[in-house]
Amino acid sequence: MKLFVAAISLAVLAGCATKPEQKASSSGAASAPSSASPASSASVATPKSADANARELARKRISGIEPAIYFDFDKFDIKPQFHDTVSAYGNYLAVVKEAKILVEGNADERGTVEYNLALGQKRAEAVSIALQAIGANADNIEAISNGEEKPRNRGKSDAAYAENRRADLIVR
Repeated sequence: MKLFVAAISLAVLAGCATKPEQKASSSGAASAPSSASPASSASVATPKSADANARELARKRISGIEPAIYFDFDKFDIKPQFHDTVSAYGNYLAVVKEAKILVEGNADERGTVEYNLALGQKRAEAVSIALQAIGANADNIEAISNGEEKPRNRGKSDAAYAENRRADLIVR
């Protein structure tokens, strides 16, 4: 992932470089480019602006993704269809060093209160570990369990239960 961020930064730097324009002289011939210093010519991306671009790109990427990862019944492994979500949020935390994320693990109402709290915690921790594998700092992630206490859908169907088996990613 760090290689990906570095490649994007280099692409941004290359795309921002500009060449001085050649001016036509009174005889119609093009004159040589001016010898102005790089600081006084067109702006050149600095590492600071490349960092700002990477941060903005990471923010835009998470803004277009639902901040939830859904799980199968009685499971806490992250399904492949949610790898992009984990990747986007992990990259966000890796690039925006001061950002913090709360991962709230949830369960459906089936099972005991104690069991659902433990399952919610395992789901939150699984997401936390996956974010860290992408490059996020563990100190910026808090993993908690809501158990069955914060259902997204209060229905009693399989579809309703599926909505409640999730980990929510909350940017602070």
